Amino acid sequence: MKKYYLFFVLAVLMLFVFVGTIAAAQGIKVGVILPVTGEKASFGEIEKRSFEMAVEEINASGGVKGNKIEVLFEDDTGKPDIARSAAEKLITRDNVVLLGGGYGSSETYAIAGVAQAKGVPFLVNTGSADKITKPKEYGIEDPKRFWIFRLNPPVSGYASGVETFLAQVVKPKTCVILHENTLFGTQGADEFEKQTAQKLGIKVLKREGYESGAVDFKPLLVKVKQANPDLVYMISYIMDASLLMKQAMELKLTPKLFVGGAAGFTLPEFSQNAGKAAEKVISATLWSESLPIAGAKNYYDKFVKKYGKPTEYHGAEAYAAMYVIADALKRAKSFSREDIKQALAGTSLMTVFGPVKFTSYEGMVNQNKMTTYVVQWINGKLELIWPKALAKVKYVYPIDFLKEWGYK
Repeated sequence: MKKYYLFFVLAVLMLFVFVGTIAAAQGIKVGVILPVTGEKASFGEIEKRSFEMAVEEINASGGVKGNKIEVLFEDDTGKPDIARSAAEKLITRDNVVLLGGGYGSSETYAIAGVAQAKGVPFLVNTGSADKITKPKEYGIEDPKRFWIFRLNPPVSGYASGVETFLAQVVKPKTCVILHENTLFGTQGADEFEKQTAQKLGIKVLKREGYESGAVDFKPLLVKVKQANPDLVYMISYIMDASLLMKQAMELKLTPKLFVGGAAGFTLPEFSQNAGKAAEKVISATLWSESLPIAGAKNYYDKFVKKYGKPTEYHGAEAYAAMYVIADALKRAKSFSREDIKQALAGTSLMTVFGPVKFTSYEGMVNQNKMTTYVVQWINGKLELIWPKALAKVKYVYPIDFLKEWGYK
């Protein structure tokens, strides 16, 4: 009888060891949703690679409390309905403890709606529409019941760096605003018109929205040329940004300055696709490898060495987000979603993207507050030009675009 009893005890112990080994092998499941295919795939690729690079480093350093982090990626293809389904799958089928990612604002808002309804923490690294971190947009009155966190600044803050550059250097009197008809594009245009333009006394001659993915912007750009503004401010993703500038060059549209509202104007593909039409274009940005932030240049160099191409602020956001996730998991009392949410709320971490600390302001909750900067394409390279104290290269202004484009 004792033999059978000992055999039974031994079998149970072996079963526990076997189950524990499987659980350890599976790791801590974190779901990340990005546009890996579709029009926004260039952004998704740079962010996915940065997430992968960060999690490799974290796991190689011992992971979290002896557990490896397992990142499950889902492709939202740049569409809100697919993003919503991806979030449902990761939460209910894969049982992730936390969601990350979120590129396009429309897709990010869709993911956030699912996360909020299911009670799952969601750390947004890019989706920037202000409403994403406003609890009232989800019908939530108590901020403590809000599950959404955002690492990057909201779109309302994107033009803050550009604003000082325009005020001190360019001093434009008139402008035209071009934007894609998405949540990101529309709100970005609203903020530039209502805040920057009004504050600086810039007269908005025209504001034109367009559907993303258009192949002929010339009818739109002819109207801009007729308006003859000092400044053309554009909010576009990569393909539209490149095409807008190429066709502006073909039409010899020459304002004093072309300014991009980040997004498509900072990716390496912008210069590759637009060619000489990208030269001297200025853009808002959220990060540069030349900033005096510990680890920023190191991250940039490692990315280039590993993938053979440069990275920029989208990649830095994703890389930093993975470290914020790991930090929260390490500090959490347990791997329950509630404990992870509490740990995220207490985040105070310096990352390669800058300091991350979630706060509340202007109706937003769990929102990181950061400085924005200005970059310019100079000789095919994206250079940090503003603020002056941090600039590594002096800005080029005034600009003779006809000469830049080879017409002279």
